[in-house]
Amino acid sequence: MATEDFFEGAEKLLEIWFGRQDKKFENGDLRKIPREKYEDLLKAACCEVISYTSNDKIDAYVLSESSMFVTKRRFILKTCGTTTPIECIKDLLINVREFTGFDEVEDVFYSRKNFKRPELQKDTYRNFKLEIESLDIMFKGTGVARCMRSSKTDDSWYLYALHPVEYFGKEKQKPDQTLEILMTNLDPDVMQIFTKEQSANASQATQDSGISELLPNMEIDDFLFEPCGYSMNGIAKEGHYMTIHITPQQEFSFVSFETNVPQSSYKELILKVLKTFQPEKCVLTMFTNEISPGHSNHKEFKYLTHLGEWQQDSNRTCSLKNHDLTVSFYSKYPS
Repeated sequence: MATEDFFEGAEKLLEIWFGRQDKKFENGDLRKIPREKYEDLLKAACCEVISYTSNDKIDAYVLSESSMFVTKRRFILKTCGTTTPIECIKDLLINVREFTGFDEVEDVFYSRKNFKRPELQKDTYRNFKLEIESLDIMFKGTGVARCMRSSKTDDSWYLYALHPVEYFGKEKQKPDQTLEILMTNLDPDVMQIFTKEQSANASQATQDSGISELLPNMEIDDFLFEPCGYSMNGIAKEGHYMTIHITPQQEFSFVSFETNVPQSSYKELILKVLKTFQPEKCVLTMFTNEISPGHSNHKEFKYLTHLGEWQQDSNRTCSLKNHDLTVSFYSKYPS
């Protein structure tokens, strides 16, 4: 495969929660940072804004390489290709202190699946140890790194998060949860929908693929790239979001699905996503805090050895600073 034809779909996902030392969180808001400051940050990450939607709870940006979400206390940057999201953290922290009313970092998550072609990444991102070193410089060595691996395939998933040195009690928490599904080796017929050859525009791809039915009642902002590739953000009035990014080329197809919509069981939603895109392999990650309606999913995932045609290779759960995490690997078994 020629290097110039290859695109790395697997994303680097950066999520940072901000707080105040006096715990008066109502006096801070990340959305006070001017739009042009966020656009400058994205230049450091080697991407740019394509489209924007917002409501009272959340600002959502479709980027040239995936998405960015900004809420009152949480910043999420999800970038694919050869982007460099760690490079934007320093300026983000400066802007947070200058504009928002927040004066401390409460939580950090940096995660990604293993790359298909790590040698094509910029220096720091070719090896997770180097990414850890860069993050530890930013956060003064307060992080812990984890690597989860499939027992049957070459898939792995990496996470950097802050040490559980301090617990923010339940009275200061609101329910929080994030489900991510990272899919590879996808059905070529499904992937063809996300090309200009088959779909006239993003709206047609969203409808024809069934994406519009995954989580109804979302305000959808979608984009179909030339000649192929697809991104969408969906936001709801409660501040919930979903985002999907698709690299459809058969040799390196990749789809990511992410949402923070709370559900007491995610099994039905996960099955809808898997049936929509038909991957041969996927990695499921789920973060919840203790008061999330989705917290019981950790136990359910442990015993969820089959999801329709997909069989669980391995499953791990661990506790982080304010969240519990489950990572499960699934593969489609021969019919």
